[in-house]
Amino acid sequence: MKKIKITLLGFAAALMLVTGASQAATPKNTFVLAKDIADIITMDPAEVFELTTGEIIANIYDRIMMFEPEDLQNLVGGVAESWEVSEDGKTITFKVRSGLKFHSGNPVRAEDVAWSLQRVVKLNKTPAFIVTQFGWNADNVDSLVKATDNDHLQITITEEFSPGLVLNALSAGIASVVDKKLVMSHEKDGDLGYDWLKSNSAGSGAFSLKTWKANEIVMLQAHKGYRHGAPGMDRVILQHVSEPSSQRLLLEKGDIDMARNLTPDQVKGIEGNSDIAVDGHPKGTIVYMAANAGHPILGKDKVVQAMRHLIDYDSMADSFLAGQFVVHQAFWPAGLWGALETTPYKQDVVTAKALLAEAGHADGFELTIHTLTNSPFPEIAQAVQANLAKGGIKTNIVTLEGKTLWPKYRAREHDIILAHWSPDYVDPHSNADAFANNPDNRFEAKKTGHLTWRNAWSDDASNSLAIKARNELDLDKRKQQYLELQAMLQKKGPFVIMFQQNEQVARRRNLDGFVSGSNFDLVFYRNVTKR
Repeated sequence: MKKIKITLLGFAAALMLVTGASQAATPKNTFVLAKDIADIITMDPAEVFELTTGEIIANIYDRIMMFEPEDLQNLVGGVAESWEVSEDGKTITFKVRSGLKFHSGNPVRAEDVAWSLQRVVKLNKTPAFIVTQFGWNADNVDSLVKATDNDHLQITITEEFSPGLVLNALSAGIASVVDKKLVMSHEKDGDLGYDWLKSNSAGSGAFSLKTWKANEIVMLQAHKGYRHGAPGMDRVILQHVSEPSSQRLLLEKGDIDMARNLTPDQVKGIEGNSDIAVDGHPKGTIVYMAANAGHPILGKDKVVQAMRHLIDYDSMADSFLAGQFVVHQAFWPAGLWGALETTPYKQDVVTAKALLAEAGHADGFELTIHTLTNSPFPEIAQAVQANLAKGGIKTNIVTLEGKTLWPKYRAREHDIILAHWSPDYVDPHSNADAFANNPDNRFEAKKTGHLTWRNAWSDDASNSLAIKARNELDLDKRKQQYLELQAMLQKKGPFVIMFQQNEQVARRRNLDGFVSGSNFDLVFYRNVTKR
């Protein structure tokens, strides 16, 4: 309790400092949310790949393409007003919206858009692979990504990728459009402004970065000249509150508008509070079980199919997962373009036993389940253990920290893995390449980015359809191909996909308009209002 009181006092002092408020209720023009923001290490969109900073830059920068908070299903132009794709699908020409201005007052030019992408490639930080997969590198990017005049940008890809995939990738954080003139005024020793932009902002989005104190606070200031109009709030404050119990107390007192990290028990504890609402936001993280096809038993499709029928998905989702995960059974998350949202499996022990008998294992067998040490994975593993036992499959559970588990997984040293996966960017190829494609199943190939390879599974039909969908020029056909691919892998392959994360957000009832989309960088503050 003493530690919680200190946290609360520290927060109150910080809030008074930045808003001048002395009462418990937050200011009418300020959106205050409590969150564990310890993962923030940089504000540079060329480097950002952490959850908290992903959502922050989504509010500071407009990207070339966008999934807007009003409609997270449909890709639209952000800084790009329109675009044309060449007949061979290799070149895309964008027209930049006229009249756009950065927070600095500088105009947004095609040169800024081209330079922003060139900068990502040349700095080559962690998320750069999202665009370097198109064949871009430090030596050729200036010729393949260029402004043809003040209002037009032309990009050329050298790989056989669908223009739809390219456009989706250009909605990721690394496609944030940066104010070249401002950033280069802070360049040091040829760093393209990297040192400065790590702790500053240079965007044209709904908010600008006003304050960042590591492990304390982030404050954003509204951009009144934003292209969609001024945001509903003059400022947004993300206060670092690492303890969920402290977040709950702050919310109940009215010192914050929103708590982002409450546990299921805490969510249940505030259900009777008429001043607080709890909203569910499906996220892109999926929980799956994978069977090593190199195992003499698990390599049989009917065995894995039997396991799909043995899992009691609903009982887990309705009990200890307590609304923070929902049943989902396809490799691409619900809520995103191209997602298959059918859930064909419920526990059916009779069918499962018949399949095991057909596979020659009516008497059962024994396996090891490896999973993470952090909740809810041990709890899910225990439920799965009980479920599989109903089919005669005996399992031993081994929990490991990620730093130990992931190398074991990448070395194919497992029977069953219980793990999670999130898209790197909002295009089905991001997950299809991992779950459906394995062009070289040899151990020496070390295709560790492919979950199919990690599980020693390769299928010609799955590989073919994954590549076909990746390269398809027609968006409607491409969507149908991904739906077909997901349906295919619900019936064969090494994966038993079980759940999708549902972020439970607790808010004061006078606050509306917060949008948290399926991916970590699809969280938006600009429509937030207070009554």
